[in-house]
Order: sequence, then C-alpha cells, then structure tokens
Amino acid sequence: MEKASELIDEENKYYARSARINYYNLVIDHAHGATLVDVSGNKYIDLLASASAVNVGHTHEKVVRAITDQAKKLIHYTPAYFHHVPEIELSKRLAEVAPGNSPKMVSFGNSGSDANDAIIKFARAYTGRQYIVSYMGSYHGSTYGSQTLSGTSLNMTRKMGPMLPGVVHVPYPDLYRRYPGESEHDVAMRYFDGFKRPFESFLPADETACVLIEPVQGDGGIVKAPEEYMQLVYKFCHDHGILFAVDEVNQGLGRTGKMWGIQQYKDIEPDLMSVGKSLASGLPLSAIVGKKEVMESLDAPAHLFTTSGNPVCAAAALATLDVIKDEHLVEKSAEDGEYVKQRFKEMQTRHPMIGDIRMWGLNGGIELVKDPETKEPDNDAATKVIYYAFDHGVVIITLVGNILRFQPPLVISREQLNQALQVLDDAFTAVENGSVEMPTDTGKIGW
Repeated sequence: MEKASELIDEENKYYARSARINYYNLVIDHAHGATLVDVSGNKYIDLLASASAVNVGHTHEKVVRAITDQAKKLIHYTPAYFHHVPEIELSKRLAEVAPGNSPKMVSFGNSGSDANDAIIKFARAYTGRQYIVSYMGSYHGSTYGSQTLSGTSLNMTRKMGPMLPGVVHVPYPDLYRRYPGESEHDVAMRYFDGFKRPFESFLPADETACVLIEPVQGDGGIVKAPEEYMQLVYKFCHDHGILFAVDEVNQGLGRTGKMWGIQQYKDIEPDLMSVGKSLASGLPLSAIVGKKEVMESLDAPAHLFTTSGNPVCAAAALATLDVIKDEHLVEKSAEDGEYVKQRFKEMQTRHPMIGDIRMWGLNGGIELVKDPETKEPDNDAATKVIYYAFDHGVVIITLVGNILRFQPPLVISREQLNQALQVLDDAFTAVENGSVEMPTDTGKIGW
C-alpha cells in the first residue's frame, strides 16, 4: 500500500477535499468485470460498481469496442446545434425502453445531477407551478438544483445557502424502524400522513409542480417504500395535477432485478424520469425521459449542454443496453440478489450485529446495529467490516455510517459472490472478536 499512500499524499496537495468521500486508500490501475487491480497489482472483488455506474462490468468487450469504433469516427460534435447517429439512435432506444406506454421524449445531459435539475425545469414549465417535493435521506446530485433536492448530508447545504427556493422535503418510509405492533400498512399510512402534512398547512397542492422520489432510496441506505405508500403518493399526485417523477440514476438499468426501480411497484408510469451512472457504463452521460406532452413544454435553449449526448458516450450507452438485454442481466440481478439475500439471512442467525437485510436484485443495504432490539446504529462496526474486507480483497463501502452498500457489477460471477460473502462473514466474526486493526489516521469515514 506504500505506492498508493505516496500517490494519495501527492494528490492531496492539489485535489479539493470536497470532491471525495473518504473510505480507505485504494488507487485503481485497471479493472475488468467485477475485478479491480490497484497500482501495486493487488486484486479486489468490486461490490460497489463505481457507485452503481458500471452495471455491465468494467471494460466490457462490447462497450470498449463501441467506444473505440466511435472514437475513430467522431469524438464529439454538440447535439445542441446539429445531429449525429448515436444520439439519434439512443434517443429512440431510451424512449422505447422507458416504463409505461405513453409516448416519451428524451433530453441528454452529462450527469444524473443535471438530469434531476431538468426534472425541476420541465415540471415547473409544464404545470406553471413552482413547488417541488423531495425526500429526506435522498441523494439527487451536486448541482445547485439537485443538491437542494437532496436530503442526505449537511455538507451539501452547509456554507452554500440559500439553496434553490420552493423545495420541500418529506420523510421517506422506513419499514425497519417501525413502532411496536405496527404492520406494513400502518407504516405506509403513518408516512403518508407525514407526506400530506405540508399540503394541509403551508404547501398549496395547486401550486406544486412535482414530487420526485427514488423508488429505492440509494444513498439513504437502500430503503424501499411500501407498495401501498407509493400507490397513495402516485394517486395523490394525479388527483392534484402534480407530476410524479422518479430518480433512476442509482436504481435503474437492472440494478434492482427490474429494468427500472419503479417497476418494483405495480402499474406506475412516471411523468418524468432521470437516468445516469450506468447508462454509458460510467462515461459522462445522463438523460431525462418524460411523457411527450411534458417534454414539449420547453423550447431551446432551456436545457442543453455542449458535451451532452456525446457520440462516444451515446455509442457506449447503446452497447450497454445491448449487453443488459443480450446477457439477461436484469434476470441475473434478480436471481443473484435472492441468493445473496438468503446468504445474509443465514449469517444473521450467527451475527446479531446484522440488524436488517434489504435486498432487491444485486442491490443491498445491510444495516449493522449494536443491539437487534434497540436497533441502535453501529457505525464503528460497519467501518471495521469494510476495512477488514478491503484488507482481504473486497471493496465495499458504508452508507449513512452503519449500512453496508452491496452493489456489485451485475456480471459478477457466483464464485466471486461466494468469495466476497465469505470475506464479509469473516469480517463480522473478526469485529465480534475485537481483532480488526484500524489505521490511526483515517479521519472521518464515509458520508
């Protein structure tokens, strides 16, 4: 690790600390599939997939070929003025694969952040209303608009206010920390009452443009709202002329065992949807996909970027969509996710620190607690688990301090899954035995 430490020490002279969440010293040299190799030649099983940005795996042959072939023909010309074939083909492909049967249109950007900014723009334009409802615990990006929509870290608002006006946050349902005797129905109704409370006191429904929700809250801990709650919010929006928008940046493209996270729920068609991360296998490309009448509410240059819809990125996205379809990665994600869930449930019988196991597809939040009765978060144990895993060749990080983020590339092999799960099992044992040695100068770990 000496080479990595030297490189990081040099980088710290120039790279702003606001741009990286600190975990451990990993300097990646190359990667393929679900395997990372650092600058010293050490190999790791990747359980993060670059924050769910490489669902089809690192350096997939078809994606690399598409990037290489396109780069030889045309690296860039901005679609803000003219047209190129990859962007034309990808627009049609995304409109066709989006959930629901309504005609769709697409607009491209460079990151999930600007796609969520676009949701604000189009929702306000279409409805003629100003207010946007988002969720506590959400993460939507780092532009001013998307950062205002987010609700997962004080450092996303500290020293930067005022934030974008007109955004109201409501609580996201948590089925793990329910009141004694509460059923799932009770939890859904309690949180729906919380959702309605602003509308009953200070937020006029007839001045609200949009509700934006993550079908499964990602950086908030891989938390899924109850079906009943989601249906109630969806109906409330339709009853009051409010657009229903979903952020699929983290949870889309097969991550949850469905093509889109919102397909975890029955018969919901979003009015607007943001996509990014794995869309182009980690290359800078995002999209907002929306119902045609909503997307026609703005004219140029209301939402365009010089480098958005880049032909190399668009070619990578087309290849990525092909791989997801041809290799049946949505189905594989569902099957592997169920396997992993059962493995963690077995571990839970031996490791009481595992408080909750939330897994939809290869998309898990494993919550570690000090006591399964009190459910008090155990940030210290979670940090020790990820350091042990890293020392034993597995890359995994925490969310919200005490939740293990389990999001490997969807192409990960069963052998690699078994190896990684064994390391995590060993990590739980090591933490319980007090045998994990931590560096002394780690500073703040995680979010």
